[in-house]
Amino acid sequence: MSDLRKIIIDGNEIEVDGAMTLIQACEEAGIEIPRFCYHERLSIAGNCRMCLVEVVGGPPKPAASCAMQVKDLRPGPEGQPPVVKTNSPMVKKAREGVMEFLLINHPLDCPICDQGGECDLQDQAMAYGVDFSRFREPKRAVDDLDLGPLVETHMTRCISCTRCVRFTTEVAGIAQMGQTGRGEDSEITSYLGETLDSNLQGNIIDLCPVGALVSKPYAFTARPWELTKTESIDVMDALGSSIRVDTKGREVMRFLPLNHDGTNEEWISDKTRFVWDGLRRQRLDKPYIRENGKLRPATWPEALGKASEAIKGATKLAGLVGDLAPVEATYALKQLIEGQGGIVECRTDGAKLPSGNRAAYVGDAAVEDIDTAEMILLIGTNPRIEAPVLNARIRKAWLRGAKVALIGEAVDLTYDYIHLGTGREMLANLSKMDHSDKHGVAGVMIVGQGALQGEDGAAVLATAKATAEAGESKFMVLHSAAARVGAMDVRATNPDGMMAVDGADVIYNLGADEIEIGEGAFVIYQGSHGDRGAHRADVILPGAAYTEEGGLFVNTEGRPQLAQRASFAPGEAKENWAILRALSGELEAVLPFDSLAALRADLVKAHPHLGDIDVVAENTGEPLEAGDLGTGDFASPVSDFYLTNPIARASQLMAELSANAKARKSQALAAE
Repeated sequence: MSDLRKIIIDGNEIEVDGAMTLIQACEEAGIEIPRFCYHERLSIAGNCRMCLVEVVGGPPKPAASCAMQVKDLRPGPEGQPPVVKTNSPMVKKAREGVMEFLLINHPLDCPICDQGGECDLQDQAMAYGVDFSRFREPKRAVDDLDLGPLVETHMTRCISCTRCVRFTTEVAGIAQMGQTGRGEDSEITSYLGETLDSNLQGNIIDLCPVGALVSKPYAFTARPWELTKTESIDVMDALGSSIRVDTKGREVMRFLPLNHDGTNEEWISDKTRFVWDGLRRQRLDKPYIRENGKLRPATWPEALGKASEAIKGATKLAGLVGDLAPVEATYALKQLIEGQGGIVECRTDGAKLPSGNRAAYVGDAAVEDIDTAEMILLIGTNPRIEAPVLNARIRKAWLRGAKVALIGEAVDLTYDYIHLGTGREMLANLSKMDHSDKHGVAGVMIVGQGALQGEDGAAVLATAKATAEAGESKFMVLHSAAARVGAMDVRATNPDGMMAVDGADVIYNLGADEIEIGEGAFVIYQGSHGDRGAHRADVILPGAAYTEEGGLFVNTEGRPQLAQRASFAPGEAKENWAILRALSGELEAVLPFDSLAALRADLVKAHPHLGDIDVVAENTGEPLEAGDLGTGDFASPVSDFYLTNPIARASQLMAELSANAKARKSQALAAE
């Protein structure tokens, strides 16, 4: 039950929940309160004192609005609603005083500081500070920390808001940052000088309200006003985090998170944030044809002619859909290949996902259901490396009191869980138990691709889903590929799965770089990077990466999302759907669209739910038939978080992070 209270803020009477803090109540009233330490998704520290307001009839001093709740306010002498002032002379003087103290030791770094132009301290000093300083003593200086290759530190600029400490401790679940000393000697530091061991650490760059923590790879490369900003979707994992792509000319300079309560809140993983250097390296920028065992550059007409000649002469034609392909390209590929009598398959990792049964390959749980879950069961997944932001959400539920259990490899997930077992035997036992005691308890079961890739993947899925239904739990399949759900939605599947591709003499490979294609087949590779697929190809058709074309992606909960074009593909590379449309002309089987808009109209007509952008649909499907479970343990499909796709493998920074992670694991501990 909410406890509504009336409160008068700057002369306006509003009714808010009594549990709200004054800073939240002021936001409800449309009044902006300055703050440095307060953040909606972190615990309250109350230590910067920038959010001071005047409580009429309260103590004769300003109150910190982030740490005082509405229900703590006393009514007036005749029961009138409490009065709060945010712009009185007392408040103005208090804010000026706080700002003056904050700037006592802050260096005059603005011209060379990377935060310049998007700095909270600059903005608030202009809005609430004074234009003079009374401080003549020398400024204090602090040694910089080495937090690793991602976060650059300038600790003399630090104002001790402790946002970074609270984020790493509460959200990322690591205990390496803290504050030592008192008063003038207090400073933020890392435990024994350690570097940060988290794949969410880049978020402290966004959280830092000054230039104390900045991005090391992005340092001194651009100013915020030089950048073109494009809202888009991340494809490094299947969560579909909302991101902003900042470009300077044709170059992608950085990725930043956008707030989206349904998916990533306002966090992104380090791979999402720092993979941009991979968009510049090892790019395919012109078509190639293999002659006498060697690839040579070719023209588009030549490459398309060679590809169409091979397709026309194929006795068994197969199309493979990679992990980063947008839905439009997948749909065009399916029409093209099936029009030529071939088959298309998107489950390149061998996962036994049932075609056409959305309730089984997506599930009925939304990511937001994790927030209110009382019980969470993970099967065959390690969300810390498969979807780090989703893992932070599970950690948030655990901190709130949810019980977490795991069937699979015992790994550090940053929170405590009950380890039920490592494999199929435990799942079989669980399915035979009586789950009536779970009725009425909000539960979420999350099944990873590691559980579905074996020969008995279909039986594992059916058993897990039946167990979830028996306990009235929500059910979710955690995918590891951003393109997978969209490809399943347009039925880019074959009843025999990857078995059907065996024996194909012509394979059209749309960016599937995670698989080995055997000898014998003629391979046409369409993709953006010179990775495994391009090395095996006989014809290479260079395509656009996810920042270089508009595209639909469907995330792991079945939410269609739109990635927008932020820059252009290099050289002669073209948009993926356009390459397939051009090839269909060569094959004299022209696809029925000449523009992306026409293709989308055709796509939405065939699959109407894909037109509902950012809406999680009700998923339906037939009940699954439970087969026989095999034996053996579940293992995560992701062995190296930093090198899961061709863009990440092209990135120098990801290679360095991967090497650091391996070195950290193999470090011998001293015997004490």
